[in-house]
Amino acid sequence: MKEVFELKKVLKEHFGFDTFKSNQEQIIKSLLGGHNVFVLMPTGGGKSLCYQLPSLIMEGTAIVISPLIALMKNQVDAVRHMSQRDGIAHFINSSLTRNQVEKVKDDIRNGVTKLLYVAPESLTKESNIEFLKSVKISFYAVDEAHCISEWGHDFRPEYRKIRPIINEIGTAPVIALTATATEKVATDIMKNLGITDADKFKSSFNRPNLYYEIRPKTKDIDRDIIKFIKQGPDCSGIIYCLSRKKVEELAEVLRTNNIKAEAYHAGMDAATRSKTQDDFLMERINVIVATIAFGMGIDKPDVRFVIHYDIPKSLEGYYQETGRAGRDGGEGKCIAFYSRKDLQKLEKFMEGKPVAEQDIGRQLLKETAAYAESSVCRRKLLLHYFGETYTKENCGNCDNCLHPKQKVEAKKDLIKVLEVILATKENFRDDYIKDILLGNRTEEVSAYHHDQLEEFGCAEDVDERVLNAVIRQALISGYLEKDVNNYGVLKVTDEGRKFLKKPQSFMISEDRDFEEEAEAEIQEEANFAVDPVLFKMLKELRKKMSAELDVPPYVIFQDNSLEAMATIYPQTLDELQNIPGVGAGKAKRYGTEFCKLIKKHCEENEIERPEDLRIRTTVNKSKIKVGIIHSIDRKVALDDIAVANGIEFDELLDEIEAIVYSGTKINIDYFIEDVIDDDHVEDIYQYFKESETDDLDEAIDELGDDYTEEEIRLVRIKFISEMAN
Repeated sequence: MKEVFELKKVLKEHFGFDTFKSNQEQIIKSLLGGHNVFVLMPTGGGKSLCYQLPSLIMEGTAIVISPLIALMKNQVDAVRHMSQRDGIAHFINSSLTRNQVEKVKDDIRNGVTKLLYVAPESLTKESNIEFLKSVKISFYAVDEAHCISEWGHDFRPEYRKIRPIINEIGTAPVIALTATATEKVATDIMKNLGITDADKFKSSFNRPNLYYEIRPKTKDIDRDIIKFIKQGPDCSGIIYCLSRKKVEELAEVLRTNNIKAEAYHAGMDAATRSKTQDDFLMERINVIVATIAFGMGIDKPDVRFVIHYDIPKSLEGYYQETGRAGRDGGEGKCIAFYSRKDLQKLEKFMEGKPVAEQDIGRQLLKETAAYAESSVCRRKLLLHYFGETYTKENCGNCDNCLHPKQKVEAKKDLIKVLEVILATKENFRDDYIKDILLGNRTEEVSAYHHDQLEEFGCAEDVDERVLNAVIRQALISGYLEKDVNNYGVLKVTDEGRKFLKKPQSFMISEDRDFEEEAEAEIQEEANFAVDPVLFKMLKELRKKMSAELDVPPYVIFQDNSLEAMATIYPQTLDELQNIPGVGAGKAKRYGTEFCKLIKKHCEENEIERPEDLRIRTTVNKSKIKVGIIHSIDRKVALDDIAVANGIEFDELLDEIEAIVYSGTKINIDYFIEDVIDDDHVEDIYQYFKESETDDLDEAIDELGDDYTEEEIRLVRIKFISEMAN
């Protein structure tokens, strides 16, 4: 009883709290008792206290190994605020001068310093090792311990050297702490740190105040995000993008739409990053658009939303990043945009990496895709991933629970899945199991002679999406498990074997088809948003102008531009330039009559324009476009322009089409003359002159096999540029 009393006294004295959170007290007692400790505690759970408090009690100096220099300073400042002596906490890293390092060492020698923060790189320096050998070390704390595991979302090779260095300096208890770790990562951490005997403490990963939603990623994603932010205009939020380029572009789009936003990524200088961070904490800006470089250790309690512009590379990363919302217990909305194309891009990035790294990366991506596409409660899926069971059927705070899909009986399909896993001796991952179920005679299946199995092709009439859902939901229900040591390999549990002996009902929610949903959303948007009366009037005006100017109607404005006009109601040439496919040139040439018509229609019908839909785009949103125009002016071959910009040739044509459709005149005759026969150019040009549409598929069908898609696109660019601009 005395020990408990003393601990609470220290807690009150140094930290101002009356009681411990969750299992902090048990963790601290274990460390004080000289045990190795492994702590798995979600973001905001109070991990730091678990090593800060014991360091004040124990004899000697505690070494805290932390990955981020910026975090160290914050942590040290926080500890110093609680003490009357600055020397109580120090850090050693590359930012210190030699004199500053000597001052730190003096404080440690004199017994003043109880906490020493070091980066793993600083720990490996011979001079630091020699010094630390000479002083009393109370214990070692390894923060962000998932960095030690290749299966963690932020693997750092230098973390692998920690154990040998501890052995060199002198053994003492080790406490490893992480906010995200699957069973595989946890095993990895303890093995690499040599603490397989550690006392393990795990807090619940459930954050009931967070709302989880996955949305299909469409071409209107910027508009969707702006509409979402404008619903709570003064709320703080973080938007994560995978590339620095996208971070800067999106921040600019948000600012253009009167949202106080700034970009944040590792390519910026330290002063800019620090200022942006401070501006966010002090609420001078509301939204940070960032790569994953932002957020670790940021303690802003009232972040109301976290948006993932791109799907994250792992579920651990996703959990860590969404965990920055609602730390005060208030509302936190976590929205992620998902498309299969993004998944393919991420897989492509892995090419060229070592095979083992590629394999790990693909497995982690698969888990993320499974989470995104599933119709099961998101909370249940997340917690299952971290080895925790969520028993409620409906959490009431995720998109799948608020809009549940109808369940279907899958008893027969589960039996087939279990039988195939057992027939293949429980040695394979889900993709391989699906190949056998579907009867896919792949090289690997043939090599193992599994195409000879009685079970081969037993589910060939079942949709692959259904099989995905069966396997994922069998894992959650405990009929299957993944082998921790051989990640991804499916094993049948005792429950699964019981099910086979005595099958019962197994209802599943089928996975979502995001491509289908995205298409439906685009269709719905088009049908819902357009003012049909105005749309018809705009089409008539376009037809009248096309007759006067002797050009096809689509040359003036495309249908999607007219649809946007009948949604947003632009009334000035400046506003017209915010319409997709309308640049300054096109607005000037054709826009005046259209603006007059829209203004008159709004006045006569007392239409209030939807402010929230009037999304402004940035001028020359992509800097690449300016470079392309300059290169074309210099008559650089288009394939060379594509190579110089690191894009595929068809992506370059997309960019050039966007340029000419927006009203900018360019001349690619020099390239066309080199690559297309004159007769072909003439035929294609004449086709577009007489056609009512510029649709590519229709042109391909009409012109026939003698003309390639590339030829048709190039001549279409020439036609639009000459006739419309």
